[in-house]
Amino acid sequence: MIVIPAIDLRRGRCVRLYQGDPERETVYGDNPVEVARQWEQLGAKMLHLVDLDGAFTGFSHNEKVIGSIGEEVRIPIQLGGGIRSREAVEKVMSAGVSRVILGTIVIEQPQLARQLVKDYGESVLVGIDAREGMVAVKGWTESSAVQMVELAARIEQWGVKEIIYTDIQRDGTMKGPALAGLEEILSHTSLQVIMSGGISSKEDVLSLKPYSKRVKGVIIGKALYTNQLTLPDAMAVLE
Repeated sequence: MIVIPAIDLRRGRCVRLYQGDPERETVYGDNPVEVARQWEQLGAKMLHLVDLDGAFTGFSHNEKVIGSIGEEVRIPIQLGGGIRSREAVEKVMSAGVSRVILGTIVIEQPQLARQLVKDYGESVLVGIDAREGMVAVKGWTESSAVQMVELAARIEQWGVKEIIYTDIQRDGTMKGPALAGLEEILSHTSLQVIMSGGISSKEDVLSLKPYSKRVKGVIIGKALYTNQLTLPDAMAVLE
């Protein structure tokens, strides 16, 4: 299991939202490229980028920043947010992104999403963002009629090997990981999972260790930016 620092991009800046609410934004830096370099220098093995502008509108305003991060860091980058076409997948991959995260497109254009999974293999992940067990789309602004476990089972049949699971009600709250939701996904599928949302302490990271055969990583955002948890400390727990 690896610790993956999150860099959420909005209007070219590094921000965090509370439960994904665009009205509850905290800015943590005007230079996301420097933030990315700092996480790499501290020992991160991967970075998790979220294009919030893309997620909310379907159109990115962060392409230049994403490309600069791709040029500046040597560790793998995974990116999600507003990737809703083949062209968008190809564009971010050419910008240095190693792994693309599909979200809304999986619900709204399942045939295209399934073909992208087939074409790009393990370079494509699916993000399952859930609120009370139901999948949310379009930057979490809309709820779908699809249960998260139903979607997890469906995409596994497509050939998806790994998902990023986020409990929206925990994201940015630092209230700990959603272990009940995780267990539900693990019991209904054989998918590998990256956990996201709610991590605030070494104890929270430690709580995921019993699941390490299937949980391949943990994404941490706000706790790192507020220094409530340091990246070296979080990594040391897993070592």
